[in-house]
Amino acid sequence: MTNEPQQSRTAIFHMNMSEFWSGDLGLTLITISLCALVLVINPLREAGLWGRVFFDVLVVTLMISGSLVVKQSRMATTLVVAFVVASAAVLIAGRLHPTPFFHQFGSILATITLLFYVRIVLLVMFRGGQVTWSRIQGGVCVYLLLGMAWASAYQFVEQRYPGSFQFASAPLDMDQMTAKLTYFSFGTLTTVGSDISVLNPYARSLAIAEAIVGQLFPAIFIGALVAMAMQSRSKS
Repeated sequence: MTNEPQQSRTAIFHMNMSEFWSGDLGLTLITISLCALVLVINPLREAGLWGRVFFDVLVVTLMISGSLVVKQSRMATTLVVAFVVASAAVLIAGRLHPTPFFHQFGSILATITLLFYVRIVLLVMFRGGQVTWSRIQGGVCVYLLLGMAWASAYQFVEQRYPGSFQFASAPLDMDQMTAKLTYFSFGTLTTVGSDISVLNPYARSLAIAEAIVGQLFPAIFIGALVAMAMQSRSKS
């Protein structure tokens, strides 16, 4: 008898989260948060702008809630939550005790976690139903998450092999390095380019892969949306 109220509360919570993610609100909040991180917070970190922690916590909370309600195996859900917790712990440890190990390990975990987030958003995007504005927002989310994941990978390469990137002005701390490599990542993803040169062969391979993904993803995404729209019309 004592387990019934707890089970009912869990069911209600799961139902509310499902409704939250089945509409536009979940992806809208993630899109706004990621846009703020990529377009405002990260570029201005060199100027000492605060606020990243708030958006990081918001994105992590939204993604964990999304991983709990999307249709995936329990193992996949456990992996996502485990990587999120591990990434947060290692990154905090790197802030408190800045050592090469914590910085490099944190960059690896952050890259993997962001790729897990890409998978969650794709699962939410391509669920059954009509093509709505939320699916377009999901595409924007995935694009931004890919840029952030590559930025974390570049950060690992630069930490592991110092001098892999030639900066116009060398970063003085981790915040400046993150801001500069995020700028480089999105310049590569959109094939716009930047004033940062790649010297390390591993970093060059990552840059080539990101440029290819940056070109292919929009085309594949638009094609998938068109196919889903035609399929929904044929059923109706």
